[in-house]
Amino acid sequence: MVERAPNLLLSPIVVGELKAGFAVSGKRRANVGLLQRFLASPRVSLVPIDERVTDGYATIYRQLRSQGTPIPTNDLWIAACVKAEGEALFSFDAHFEHVSGLPIIRSEGDLLALLS
Repeated sequence: MVERAPNLLLSPIVVGELKAGFAVSGKRRANVGLLQRFLASPRVSLVPIDERVTDGYATIYRQLRSQGTPIPTNDLWIAACVKAEGEALFSFDAHFEHVSGLPIIRSEGDLLALLS
């Protein structure tokens, strides 16, 4: 699905998580090169961390705290980025289901359902 998507939005938090993984990998140089080529694609844009995202972070934090369903901090930032852009999240992490109003894509069927 990622290969066929006409446009991809990426949270800078995801880029940081990838780079952290690369930093402890035996294939750091190769992985960094692949990431740089991916980010240079005209199909890929980074979501800016702006007031929309920080306000969304606070809202999601409050919602999750009141539900008693916290999620990892980086994932909270990722959810805030996605919601600020009004887009859907492509992820297999189940804890994102706790974020109210966050459309999640796990399969082509999910994607088709969102598009219809």
